[in-house]
Amino acid sequence: MHRKLTCCALMLAIAGASLSAQAATTLRMSHFWPGASAINEDIFQAWADTVEEESGGELRVQNFPSGTLSKADDAYEGAVKGISDIAITAQGYTAGRFPLSQIVELPGVADSAPQGACILQTLYDEGRIEQEYDDTHVLFMFTTGPGYIHTKDTDVQVPADLEGLRIRRPTAVAGDILDNMGASPVGMPAPDIYTAMQRGVIDGLSFPWEGMKVFRLNELANYHTQVPFYTLIFVATMSQRSYDRLSAEQQAVIDANSGMQWAKNAGEVFAALDKAGKQEAEEAGHTIRVVEKPLENPDWQKPLQDGIDNYLARLEERGLDQAQEVYQAALKARQSCPSS
Repeated sequence: MHRKLTCCALMLAIAGASLSAQAATTLRMSHFWPGASAINEDIFQAWADTVEEESGGELRVQNFPSGTLSKADDAYEGAVKGISDIAITAQGYTAGRFPLSQIVELPGVADSAPQGACILQTLYDEGRIEQEYDDTHVLFMFTTGPGYIHTKDTDVQVPADLEGLRIRRPTAVAGDILDNMGASPVGMPAPDIYTAMQRGVIDGLSFPWEGMKVFRLNELANYHTQVPFYTLIFVATMSQRSYDRLSAEQQAVIDANSGMQWAKNAGEVFAALDKAGKQEAEEAGHTIRVVEKPLENPDWQKPLQDGIDNYLARLEERGLDQAQEVYQAALKARQSCPSS
């Protein structure tokens, strides 16, 4: 009799575990960073593991790195349409869709990834750019550190040295500034840069040090001009339909893992990679030029300031009268957001 009860108890436990597994909700997360990268492991997989743990296993996150579920430039729309439940992507990959958010990309707004993440998340939390994401449920925002110029064969010391060089641009905003500096901007997703540079399709690229390490581009670039002329911004967001389908308890777990804390976590990961990326180039014996305070530098000031003024003017021409207000709010947030 005792053995029968034990057997029944075991069967009930197995059945309960099976029902629990069936009750778990799986969320598909899409992004373009390599699966083995610190960005994937220390930000996105860490977020996924935290959500699963805090939900008691009711939420599970299936991670699709390297653009395997949706390509980098389709990722946001993929979340809107429900192709993925969660998407992490650069706003600039969807040209013109997030114009106010991209003000944070302008020169002189952020000096580091932690500061940029804090500024961008602050603008969202204050409701200044919230309307640009009405079609999804935003989790958190973050940025790279400052983007620089990296070339294969050309030692860029002044803007004139960029004349005629085909430089991969991360976004249209950064592309306009590169154009102001004499380069020929070329658009392509980050995962395609290595092959394009290897084959001579482009002469160089604009990237933070982090990206040079994550995408192995220090293997190809020999010259680096450290002029901080843009910051690339990102959003981690969720399909609104996927969020609405969750129980109130599951939504509470998602909400507890949204906002400034995860923005700051991401900023710190990017800052560590920036340091490692530069060190990698130094150890390889590359030429690194550092332009201090470029908005005050006689060679670099004009093309950079023109880029800022032109971008804000175009937004106002589009009827976005709050462009200057958002820009000033970003500069204000800069004062309270630490640079390291």
